[in-house]
Amino acid sequence: MGLASLPFGSTLSLGDSANVNAIVFNNFPIGPGGAITIGNVILNTEPTLDVSVPTYAAMAAGPPYAPSDLVNLGSHESAHTNQYQVLGPLFLPAYLLAGGAFTANSPFESAADNYARTGSGWLPW
Repeated sequence: MGLASLPFGSTLSLGDSANVNAIVFNNFPIGPGGAITIGNVILNTEPTLDVSVPTYAAMAAGPPYAPSDLVNLGSHESAHTNQYQVLGPLFLPAYLLAGGAFTANSPFESAADNYARTGSGWLPW
C-alpha cells in the first residue's frame, strides 16, 4: 500500500525522527488524517511525523485542546511499532478486541499516548 502511494505524492523515509523504528510513508493520500501503523510501516497523512496531535482521551472530550492534551505523532506511532514487535500476529486481534482506534479507553492507544508523553510505558498492560 505504501509503495503504491508514491506516485500520488507520498514520500518514503526510514525512521522520520530518531525515535521511530519504521518505514514511514508521509503525505499518504488516503485517510481522514493522522497515521496508522502496520507492523514497522507507518502510513502518515501529514508531511512529517513531527507534529502534535490530541491524545485519544482529549479527542473524546473534544476541543479546545490544552497543550497537555497534545502528544508527538511520531512518538505515539513508535509505541505502536513496539507493541507490534512484542505481540507479533496477535497485535491486530488484541488491538481490535480492546476497541481499536474507535474508543478513548483503548489500552493500546492510552499506552501509546503515555509513551509519547513520557518516553516509557508503551505496553498496554
